Amino acid sequence: MILLLLSISKSFSTTINNINTEKGVIALMYHRFEENKYPSTNIKNEIFLEHINAINNSGIEFITFNKFEEIIKTSIDKNYLLLTIDDAFESFYLNAWPILKNKKIPFILFVSTREVGKFGYMDWKQLKEVASNDLVTIGNHSHSHEYLIDWEDNKIKSDLDMSIKIFRDKLGYSPKIFSYPFGEYSNSLKKIVSDLNFEFAFGQHSGVIDPTKDFLELPRFPINEKYGELKRFNSLLKTLPFPYENITPENRYLKKNENPPKVKIKFFENLINIKNISCYSNEGNIWRKSDIQFMNNNEIMILLKDKFKSERGRINCSLQTKSGKWRWLGIQYVIAEY
Repeated sequence: MILLLLSISKSFSTTINNINTEKGVIALMYHRFEENKYPSTNIKNEIFLEHINAINNSGIEFITFNKFEEIIKTSIDKNYLLLTIDDAFESFYLNAWPILKNKKIPFILFVSTREVGKFGYMDWKQLKEVASNDLVTIGNHSHSHEYLIDWEDNKIKSDLDMSIKIFRDKLGYSPKIFSYPFGEYSNSLKKIVSDLNFEFAFGQHSGVIDPTKDFLELPRFPINEKYGELKRFNSLLKTLPFPYENITPENRYLKKNENPPKVKIKFFENLINIKNISCYSNEGNIWRKSDIQFMNNNEIMILLKDKFKSERGRINCSLQTKSGKWRWLGIQYVIAEY
C-alpha cells in the first residue's frame, strides 16, 4: 500500500491504489441560452434538451455540489455529471431554469456580483428564487468579471472582497466555490482564492475530475454552439479521468521570456500506462500534434516548436483505453505578451 499525500489546495490523505481510474466527474460549463447572436457562449434550447437526454441515456448521474464535495474527498465509485452555469445571464433564468427545475436537475450557478440586475443579467430577486431550491448551489465568479489575472494582487483581493460582502448582504452567506473569469488563473490568483477560504475553484480547461486533481484548478468542458454538436457531446460523455501527479511550469501565467514553456507532465507511477499518449497544442496559433519525449515510464516532456501567439496557449493530451474510451487532459496557459 502506497500512502500518498496529494498536493492540492485542501490536502487530504488517500491511497493511490484505491483510485478508480475508470470513474470520474465530468463537469460541463454553459453560459447563455437562446441568445443566438453570441454563438461562442450560447446554446440553443433544443440542443440543450438533447444534451440532457444524452446524459440520461448514458447512465451518468447528475450530481449536486454537496455530493460532489463528499466524493471528491474520498473516492468516486461511478461516473457523475456536474452541471455548471457561468455569469447568471437572464437567458438562463428564462430558458434553462424552467427545464432544470421541472426535471429536478442539480447545478451550480456562478455569479459576478457587479453585473446582477444589469440589462441581460438576472436580478437579486431571481437569484434568490433559484438559490432557494435545494438542488442549486450559488458560486462566486468575482465582482467585476474582468481579466483578474492581469491585475495586481491587492486589486484582485479588493474585487473578491467586494463580491463576498455583496453575497453576504444579499443572500446571507458567501459561497465557498469560485469560478475563474475566462477560466484564467495563476499561482498568485490561486493563492488569493485560497486565502479567502474558497474550497474549490473551476477553470475552463478540459478534462475529467478525479480525487487527484488540485481543488483550486478543477477542469470543465466548455459547451457552446460550436462544441455542443450532439456527436461530439456524446463522445465527451465517454471521456475518462487522466490522473497526473504534477504539471510544470506550475504557473499558468507565462511572461514573454517563458514562452514557449518547457512543459513536463509527471504521472503516477504504475497507475496508467502512458506509452500511447498523444498531445496537441495551438503553438504558433495553429493546432498541431506535438512531439513528446519520454523522460521515464511515468513522465513526459512536450516539445513545443513555436511560441504561443494568442492570449491563451492550450495543450490537450489524450490516451485511448482498452475499452475504446479516451482519457483527456487539458492545460491552458495565459500569455502575458505575444
